[in-house]
Amino acid sequence: MVSVASGTSADGLDVGVVDLDWSSEGCLGLSVLDAWTVDWPRGLEDRLLALLPPATTTAAELCAIDTDVGRALATAAADAVGRSHSLTAAEPELVVSPGQTVHHEVRDGVCKGTLQLGQPAWIVEETGLPVVSDLRARDVSAGGHGAPLVSRFDEMWLGAGDVPRAALNLGGIANVTVLRPDQPLLAWDTGPANCLLDVAADRASGGAWRYDRRGAIAARGRVHPGLLARLLAHPHFSATPPVSTGRETFSAALLDAMLDATGPVSWDDVLATLTELTARTVAQALAPFSLIEVVASGGGVANTTLMEVLARCLGSTRLLTSDELGIPAEAKEAVMWTVLGFLTWHGVPGSTVATGAPVARVLGRISPGDQPLQMPSPVASWPVALRVSERSVRREALSPPSEGRLPRVPPGS
Repeated sequence: MVSVASGTSADGLDVGVVDLDWSSEGCLGLSVLDAWTVDWPRGLEDRLLALLPPATTTAAELCAIDTDVGRALATAAADAVGRSHSLTAAEPELVVSPGQTVHHEVRDGVCKGTLQLGQPAWIVEETGLPVVSDLRARDVSAGGHGAPLVSRFDEMWLGAGDVPRAALNLGGIANVTVLRPDQPLLAWDTGPANCLLDVAADRASGGAWRYDRRGAIAARGRVHPGLLARLLAHPHFSATPPVSTGRETFSAALLDAMLDATGPVSWDDVLATLTELTARTVAQALAPFSLIEVVASGGGVANTTLMEVLARCLGSTRLLTSDELGIPAEAKEAVMWTVLGFLTWHGVPGSTVATGAPVARVLGRISPGDQPLQMPSPVASWPVALRVSERSVRREALSPPSEGRLPRVPPGS
């Protein structure tokens, strides 16, 4: 299976080629065959970020972005299908494309709606394969937040253990899944991870850096107590699960307002303070659960300074990365989307009640491919566990980075 997705940071397309095997009853076998990141076509990232509040836009621009994102997704998916042929000598049966979230509306603790752009018809046209897309809306319509959706994956992957632990994703927004023996599953957005850091890094470098590479800027600075106190007073941090958030809330406008109220702060200190904010709010959110370990993934794992601060804030709780458990940290979300798409394809709910919905739902919509749509036969039992193969991912693809990130390729290459 193939997935093409862009996270909250909107800094590129994460692509995954994953082999899924449901031959064992109750267990889904998983092998990550390849994963990489594709740059957006020139100018599209800026257009996506320009949609964030307090900006306004037009229906014409939304239509154009929906089309242009769809075309970029299609190009990346077609490349992935080609690579899949070389890896497995077989064609993937499905492409999963959740789309780019451009708005996530939460008011008074209730998700009123969520919007993802990236017209899947372009993917179908380019690959000829069926596409599962728009995975969040069904959970929202059932009363959930539509985010984070990773809880089903984390439950299957990590939930069989006999110790309390959490999965942590450090994307634009930080989200956690808390798994405890004989206790209900919990999953929620703890607050910002990279989204405010990216804004500050861009400004600190005069536009040269879109993110704080390895946390180098933050490492030069010191935490500003006044700015940190203002940030920690944000009401999101006192909300209890289920709760979700996005860049609509933790925006450049919010950072500007906090800086205006605080007074002059050097950019080095701003980055150090925002790094402390992410680490501290994650640790505070997890503190009540007496966890043995936290398994981290996402782009923030490449930020050495953030990981060091997070380890300090977590204290005796062990911090490790998903790489140590067989799933590349930078590729976890790409892998997760293939699993959720696979569940949808087989008519199995991909959400959990951790989102706030009273029931789990089959997620997304399916766009038929060039061939007649043939859905799998209904199954008597759902997969409840995930077995990650020891078969290695292509190491030359996953471990170049001077930046600790998946290799990037230009669009259309």
